[in-house]
Amino acid sequence: MRFDHSVKVQATPQRVWEVYSDVARWPEWTPTTIDSVERLDAGRIHVGSKTRIRQPKLRPAVWEVTDLKEGEYFEWVSRAPGLKTTGGHRVISTPEGTVATATIIQEGPLSWLFGRLYASLTQRYIETETEKLKQVSEQTAPTTDTQ
Repeated sequence: MRFDHSVKVQATPQRVWEVYSDVARWPEWTPTTIDSVERLDAGRIHVGSKTRIRQPKLRPAVWEVTDLKEGEYFEWVSRAPGLKTTGGHRVISTPEGTVATATIIQEGPLSWLFGRLYASLTQRYIETETEKLKQVSEQTAPTTDTQ
């Protein structure tokens, strides 16, 4: 199962990346899709860093960053018995503005079942999150860095 959603953002790629990669602050701008985020290590996200996320209607999940190119994308993975979920977060500069894309890929023996049960919820969550990312990124940049 694969879910994607992209938005065009009228902000610099640096600004969009600043918001997108500050995962500890996601609940501030996505309160309907994320209940809480707990960073399990210090500093900015990096390959190997882990984050626990609690979302409505889903079990808490620990996500580990498996790939990252600063300013452009990060990918992380969460595992449960019979299911591997990969989340991708990409920021691309285009002549029309910055494009931010969220991707969820579910693999494993139970991915078909999870996909059937949660497909509409998953798609709604990533659409909501990318639309909120757009709104927050287009606002004035914050004056402090909390990571």
